[in-house]
Amino acid sequence: MKPLCGAALLLLLFCAAVSAQSSCVCEKNKRVTNCRMESGQCRCEAIGSGVTVDCNTLTSKCLLMKAEVMGSKSGRREKPKDAFEDTDGLYDPECENTGAFKAKQCNGTTCWCVNTAGVRRTDKHDSDLKCKDLVRTMGIIIEMKHAERDAPLNAESLKKFFTDTITTRYQLNGRYIASVVYENPTITIDLQQSSSNKSLGEVDIADVAYYFEKDVKGQSIFHNNAGINVSIDNEPVKLEKTVVYYIDERAPEFSMQHVTAGVIAVIVVVVIAIVAAIVVLVKEMNEMHRGLNA
Repeated sequence: MKPLCGAALLLLLFCAAVSAQSSCVCEKNKRVTNCRMESGQCRCEAIGSGVTVDCNTLTSKCLLMKAEVMGSKSGRREKPKDAFEDTDGLYDPECENTGAFKAKQCNGTTCWCVNTAGVRRTDKHDSDLKCKDLVRTMGIIIEMKHAERDAPLNAESLKKFFTDTITTRYQLNGRYIASVVYENPTITIDLQQSSSNKSLGEVDIADVAYYFEKDVKGQSIFHNNAGINVSIDNEPVKLEKTVVYYIDERAPEFSMQHVTAGVIAVIVVVVIAIVAAIVVLVKEMNEMHRGLNA
């Protein structure tokens, strides 16, 4: 019997070793399951969709949102105080197998059209709504304000910090960072990535903005849960307010009479001419409703 017990123990140890070698940790996304090594790459299934994700790069915003609402029966949840989101509420999105948003999104029988960032760009309608195609978000502007300080930050050091963070932590090609501007106390990051200049396999600016937003809010998507510790010239900087702007390749189709006081996200549409095209800047601010109700 002793030889058999020894053989069984060796078999268990061997199986454990094989299992350890075949499993892995998805450093870029903690909202995954069934992780395994495939051809030297860590691949996992996104929670909620089961779509396989590559853990060497950022997961798409659509798959991340779908994983986030898994605990909600209705597919929606209340926002925390002072929360800001890309749309007028977290919803359970429909994603393509590639991880991209489907152009038409619904919550029950209420439907709307979105852009590539998953931001609503039409009024809400019934299920008969037709969304012709998924409109590209070609620009994202992240505007932040830091806490009051005795002296302004060094603009060049600040620009270097955020440029390095975006290219290293979020793996965005530096050519898509149009500018990082500091006007005390406002920090503005301008990301530009049109459908014509984005190469296959490159990180999308919508995904970068979503990861960044979660980091700033202390809800990091990364496996280690460590958010961004903003430090300029070895001095910690506290960020207080953040606003996100979206620039689409085509104007959104809102009926402004439907935008009323009491909504949390107020959408301001500003038309700008860029070269020969007309694009629309969509601004969502989590504080505007207070002004409307005043």
